[in-house]
Amino acid sequence: MRLNFFDLQLFLNIVDTGSLTKGAERSAISLQAASERMKKLEQQFSVSLFTRHATGVKLTIAGQTFTEEAQRLVQQSQHLQQVMLPFSSGLNSEMTLWCNSSAQSEYLPMLLPQYLVENPNIQIDLKEAESNDIIHALEKGTAHLGLISSFFHAHQLQTLDFSNDPLVLICPIDHVLKNQTELKLIDTLNYPFVGLMQYHSLQQSIEAQAKNLGCAIQYRLRLPNFAAIAQVVANGVGIAIMPKRAAKRLNELYAFHQVELLGAWANRKLLLAAQNFDALPVSYQHFTQFLMSQKTKLSI
Repeated sequence: MRLNFFDLQLFLNIVDTGSLTKGAERSAISLQAASERMKKLEQQFSVSLFTRHATGVKLTIAGQTFTEEAQRLVQQSQHLQQVMLPFSSGLNSEMTLWCNSSAQSEYLPMLLPQYLVENPNIQIDLKEAESNDIIHALEKGTAHLGLISSFFHAHQLQTLDFSNDPLVLICPIDHVLKNQTELKLIDTLNYPFVGLMQYHSLQQSIEAQAKNLGCAIQYRLRLPNFAAIAQVVANGVGIAIMPKRAAKRLNELYAFHQVELLGAWANRKLLLAAQNFDALPVSYQHFTQFLMSQKTKLSI
């Protein structure tokens, strides 16, 4: 069964004006064409929608039911046109994804190119922040979607498991810790560190853990990214903490030793978080579906 939205709107115009003639005028068609369209509509459903009088038309019981459904369908059609207008007009749709350092550097660069190529009218702004700040932004409604560490409490949010994201210690191949297979953070804090710049969310998280232990990290050098840190550590300057995915990738370029870190803060997961995924704008729901469909590519 095919529905013609022009006929539905014509029908509603007739109902609204109470006249076939005035309904035809409002729809910008002739009276004869309007009459023929209404007859076909009635034949399609095998019902009488109107009783016709000299002063106009009156709805039958079937016509009253049809009116309610026609209004709903026309409203949905208008909403669909509004939603699709930016895409048909070639306008850009902008989204902001809040994410921690690890997500920004190690996971999203692998996934986002495909999405952006497939959706040329989409622009994505990555906003790096510490997971606690992302959680607060989502709870307040200043952010729609975020990638956060599972170590932080997000009980007021909906979350989806995105990827395992453990942290490891890296040290020079001749370092005193080279023979260790696993360590607690407290066991590392007597040694000089190489770290990220202070504005990086991961470094803020590591420093917060050290502060909870009553210690302060001793930095010999701060650098802007994991690649620079790996190179400096390989040259014997100090030890560092970074995501296991980054260490695995960079160990192919630089010689250093990896040590597993103990504790929930280090053996974390990346979670995709929102206040309510079903209530997100359509563009964000589509993006969420894409990210979750790519999980299998992210195993370490």
